[in-house]
Amino acid sequence: MKVAIVGAGWAGMAAAVTATQAGHHATVFEAARAVGGRARALNGTLPDGTPVVLDNGQHILIGAYSETLKLMRTVGVDPESVLLRLPLTLLFPDGDGLALPDWPSPLDALAGIATAKGWTWGDKWSLLRAATGWQLGGFACAPQTSVADLCRTLTPTVLATMIDPLCVSALNTPADRASGQVFLTVLRDSLFGGRGSSNLLLPRADLGALFPQAAATWLQAQGGMVHLGTRVDAITPQGAGWLVNGQPFDAIFWATSSSNAASALMESAQAAPETIATPMQAWATTAHALQFEAIATVYAHAAGARLSQPMLALRSDAANPAQFVFDRGQLGGPLGLLAFVVSASEGDRDTLQARVLAQAQAQLGLALTPLQTVVEKRATFACTPGLVRPGTAIAPGLWACGDYVVGPYPATLEGAVRSGVAVAQALSS
Repeated sequence: MKVAIVGAGWAGMAAAVTATQAGHHATVFEAARAVGGRARALNGTLPDGTPVVLDNGQHILIGAYSETLKLMRTVGVDPESVLLRLPLTLLFPDGDGLALPDWPSPLDALAGIATAKGWTWGDKWSLLRAATGWQLGGFACAPQTSVADLCRTLTPTVLATMIDPLCVSALNTPADRASGQVFLTVLRDSLFGGRGSSNLLLPRADLGALFPQAAATWLQAQGGMVHLGTRVDAITPQGAGWLVNGQPFDAIFWATSSSNAASALMESAQAAPETIATPMQAWATTAHALQFEAIATVYAHAAGARLSQPMLALRSDAANPAQFVFDRGQLGGPLGLLAFVVSASEGDRDTLQARVLAQAQAQLGLALTPLQTVVEKRATFACTPGLVRPGTAIAPGLWACGDYVVGPYPATLEGAVRSGVAVAQALSS
C-alpha cells in the first residue's frame, strides 16, 4: 500500500519505518526543515563563540522504552553508544535522595529505598507499605484518582524527594492534578518491569541523531520518501483512498501535534462525505479539548563546571523552578555546559531563566552564563485523572499517531513511538 505520513516526529518516523518493514511504501511530509518534531536538535553558541549542538528540550529515556530501543537498532543506531545507561538515581546536590543498585527488579528498588540518604526509617516504611499496596492492587486505581490522592500515606520527605520529581518528569503534570493510573503504569513498567527497566538512559548525542535522522536515512534507502519543508493543511478522500497535496494514497497516518491535527482534520471534514466527515469532526473535537503543559530547558555555562552526577535532582518550588540539571559535559558535550529542566513550567522566559540561574548559585554554588532558554509552551498534554484521549482510528484509511493518542503512557518518546508502531501494524492486520 502507498501510505502518507504527515509529520516527521518520533511517532511519524516510527510509523513510517514499521509500515516499510511490513512491505508498504511510505512517504513522509514534514512542514519543518528538519525531522524530529518536538524532540530535535538545535544550534547554539558557547560564550567564546564556539558552535554547540543543543536540543529543543532535555529528554531522558528509561530502560523500559522497549519499542524505542528496538527501532533505534532497526535504523542502525546503537543504543549503547548514544545513551549512557545508569541505575535509577534521584540524588540531590547534598547527596540526599534515592539511588538504586544494578540488581534484578524489584530487589534494586527495595535496596534503593532501604539505603536512601536523608530518609528516616519512617519515610522508608511509608513507601514500602504504599508500593506493596500498589503491587497487590495490580497497579490499578479509580480513574479519577490523582497522584496526590494515591500517595496520601507517604511522608513529606518521600513526596518531595521521590514522588514529586518522578511525577513531574514522567507526566509533566504536578502530582495534585496528575493521573494516578498513568503514574502507576509508569511505576509498574519501570520499577517492577524487570532488570534494567528502571535504568536512566541519558542521551550522549543530540535528539535528532538518536532516532529520527537515522530513520529518515533508513527509510529513503528502502525506497521511501521524506519531503521536508512541505506542509499538508488538508486531505481529501478519493474513492477508497485519499489525496495528500494532490497525490493519491491508500492510507494516511496523521502524526503532527494534536492541535495541528485537530485544525487540519476539521478543515478537511468540510469537503468530505458525511460518513467520513462525522468521525473526523468527532475525533478533532476530542483532540481539541486536550489541555497542555509547558517545559522549559535553560542552557547555561561556566568554565570548569562539573556535577557529581551526569544528572542531579534539584529542590524545587515557585522561586526555584528547575527540577533537574544535566551535565552535558559528561554526556558528550562541551565541558561546563549544563541543562536545567523545568517541567510544567509557568511564567515568562526571562523571569524563568533568572530564577534558574539564582537556583544554580544557591544549590550548586555555580555562577553561570546563560546560553539559551527553550520554552515549549505546548510540550505535552496535561495528564489528568480520567482524561479522554483521541483514538488512533479516525476514518477508513485515516489514522492518528502521537504521544497524545489513547494509550497507557503519558506524553513520552516511548508513547509516541508505540503509537506509530501500533497504527502501522493495524494497517497490515
